[in-house]
Parts: sequence; C-alpha cells; structure tokens
Amino acid sequence: MTLSPPLQVCSRLLAAVAGGYAVAAALAVFLGAVLPMARAEAVLMGTYASFAAYTAAIVWAFSPQPLARVWLTLALAGVVLGGAGMLLARGGSGA
Repeated sequence: MTLSPPLQVCSRLLAAVAGGYAVAAALAVFLGAVLPMARAEAVLMGTYASFAAYTAAIVWAFSPQPLARVWLTLALAGVVLGGAGMLLARGGSGA
C-alpha cells in the first residue's frame, strides 16, 4: 500500500515525535539501570543521552528510508530498550 506524499510526511512526523519520544524515554530508563555509577548520576546521564537520541530519531525519521522501516526500527528499539531497562531496574537495589 502506497501513501500519498502528504500522508507520508504526516506519518514520518508522527514517527519522529511519538517514536522518537518512546526511544528516548526507553533509553533513559535503560541507561539509568545499566550505568555503573550512583543511581542519581546514572539517571541524570541517561536523561542527557536521551536528548541526543531524540534528536537523532527525529532526523532519522525524515531520512530517505522506507516508511515501514522507520516505524519498525523505532518501535523495536523502544520495546527492546524499555523492556530491558525495566527488567534491569526491577532487579536492582530497589532504593
């Protein structure tokens, strides 16, 4: 199924905003659980890294990649990073 150009732009915009946010939030959780430093510092570093990831996801969503690949990659990255981060955070110190 081929979308019209205006719908492709809207879909890429939605992927950039929603998918980029999901990946950035998942990365922040993952890095907060994985980085080998004090919990507060790890969360802060994860949050800093998430800003760069969000910007990269927005730029990448408008690259000349097929639209299905953009959605699939952002969804897969968000699910994998978020799931791994939540599992690791749950198994942590519990503080």
